[in-house]
Amino acid sequence: MRAAQGGPPPTFELQGLTVHLGNSTALEHIDARTGPGWTAVVGPNGAGKSTLLRALAGLQAPGAGRVLLDGADLATLAPRERGRRIAWLAQGGEFGAELTVRQTAMLGRLPHLGLLGHPGPQDEAAVDRALAQAGCATWAQRRLQTLSGGERQRALLARALATEAPVLLLDEPTTHLDPPQQVALVRLARRLAATHTVITVLHELPLALAADRVLLLQAGRLRAHAPPSDPALHAALHTVFGGAVRVEWRDGRAWVQPEFGAEDDPIAVAGRL
Repeated sequence: MRAAQGGPPPTFELQGLTVHLGNSTALEHIDARTGPGWTAVVGPNGAGKSTLLRALAGLQAPGAGRVLLDGADLATLAPRERGRRIAWLAQGGEFGAELTVRQTAMLGRLPHLGLLGHPGPQDEAAVDRALAQAGCATWAQRRLQTLSGGERQRALLARALATEAPVLLLDEPTTHLDPPQQVALVRLARRLAATHTVITVLHELPLALAADRVLLLQAGRLRAHAPPSDPALHAALHTVFGGAVRVEWRDGRAWVQPEFGAEDDPIAVAGRL
């Protein structure tokens, strides 16, 4: 993905963001500001992580409060304009089994082309870059139905990258990826963070703590939003995950250790993670 055009990457500001899903409150009065760089969103199951990302993408309307993108209410942006500015990878994203990987990546150009537009050299070049960054250029002509879960995830990542939007929202992008591919994705996020606003939902705390900032949710509430070196964040992670993890900052990086007390059931600890 090329550097964001037209000035610095956008900044999100959440003002009292509250989201209701049915009769439950998924997010409650979230106030936060996050912009250029990489922000990792973490928290236990059901904390509201995916709901937060959907609200940032403009796919989930607030019940109260606002989401601002560079000072403008996200709800006022036309869908096509929003699609040009925000690339979105959903958790368990949908895919057309009969499409090739390249055709799937080309779908990322729809906000630029519209439904009836024909791809030009600029679009083809954007897809080439996205396929290379997602690590699937060598099998770009394979159909998605022939791929493993991890390979499909990389194809869907290429679709998001092909949009070349200044904002990249990724909901659990490491799903189905093996450890080398997870590391490759973290390296890609770090490179993009220099010129884009990257926000990812991650379950793997060691990966999340490689981000510039960590946003911690619990039961729909914001518990911490800080750099990974912040001791207050480490304490909040320990508390929110029920004492199942301990985070230390050593040698310029965060180290995550599981905490198994004598009374802990390993299955229950895994559930808290």
